[in-house]
Amino acid sequence: MKLDRIDIKILYELQKNGRITNVELAELVNLSPSPCLMRVKKLQAEGYIEGYSAQINVGKLGQTLTVFTEITLKNHRQIDFARFLAAIEKVDQVIECHLVSGGYDYLVKFVTAGIGEYQTIMERLTDMDVGIDKYFSFVVLKSPIVKAHMPLTSLFRL
Repeated sequence: MKLDRIDIKILYELQKNGRITNVELAELVNLSPSPCLMRVKKLQAEGYIEGYSAQINVGKLGQTLTVFTEITLKNHRQIDFARFLAAIEKVDQVIECHLVSGGYDYLVKFVTAGIGEYQTIMERLTDMDVGIDKYFSFVVLKSPIVKAHMPLTSLFRL
């Protein structure tokens, strides 16, 4: 499926508000409701839209700790990366994990109930011998900018 600028605009609007009505969406992308709905269904069928979810204000539920962790592995064979990923995928508190270039291998985002829980997780991971050589932790003090949407209309100008 080849996307056009209207498809990109539909994706852009849906990622900002997944509960928007088809009529409202159609108006925003300058289509009539029927063709708009057909496009949305096609985008879903083709896998461009993976699902819909609620964005939870975790701060209203209670206090949490967010930590970004730079992780360097001892060895860099495929099996070493696979072993590490198999272990880290099982940790519920891991929100994001990125293989990166530069001075370390992975940048991992944890959200935990507090520093004690984070420390326990890291001790367990190092004790499991999943290939971690060293790690550096960066505790988030404040997150003044967090966006849940990508700038699709500027990334993919059609």
